[in-house]
Amino acid sequence: MMLSLLLSIVLLFFSYSMGKENLFLLLNTDAGSLTDSFFAAFTFGGDGLLWLPVLLITLFMLKRKDAVVLLVASFIFSTIFTQVIKNFVFPGEPRPVKAITDNSLIHIVSGVDVHTIGSFPSGHTATAFCIYLLFSLLPKSNWWLAIGFMYAALVGYSRVYLAQHFPADVAGGIIVAIVSVWLAVQVQQYWWKRKQG
Repeated sequence: MMLSLLLSIVLLFFSYSMGKENLFLLLNTDAGSLTDSFFAAFTFGGDGLLWLPVLLITLFMLKRKDAVVLLVASFIFSTIFTQVIKNFVFPGEPRPVKAITDNSLIHIVSGVDVHTIGSFPSGHTATAFCIYLLFSLLPKSNWWLAIGFMYAALVGYSRVYLAQHFPADVAGGIIVAIVSVWLAVQVQQYWWKRKQG
């Protein structure tokens, strides 16, 4: 969890010190058609539909029926936080293609539908980091920690590479994930106490 928090702080620091548009333009670079294809596909690693396979993996591969409350609570909290912030705290927040007047500076991947509003926070990043943090808690081995962090960080970066979000939006998604999983752990512990008591 500390590594995720550190990444969000670094992104927020550079977004503030450089300006969020400048940091975006630095990271939103054209790295070629192979990279375009990779990130266009990899970004789905933060899609909301991923919660279903996560639940199935938890139940049938990890055999952790006790973690269902944890997963459901994480999903609910992250969805509520992301949607409330997007629609009520920062409604209509412009995404890069709307905020940056000279769109010729922006690398846009062919075939990707680029959105214009609802920038903060990144929901894909929130989902990916929730999954990373949850799977950091569930398995008994530590093999997931490095691979999982790389997966979540690449999903977050894909949102910048595909011109969907600013790096600050990615930082916001990471913070949403941290808070959501922390609250879900509290719910899980409360549920266990009620069940055992």
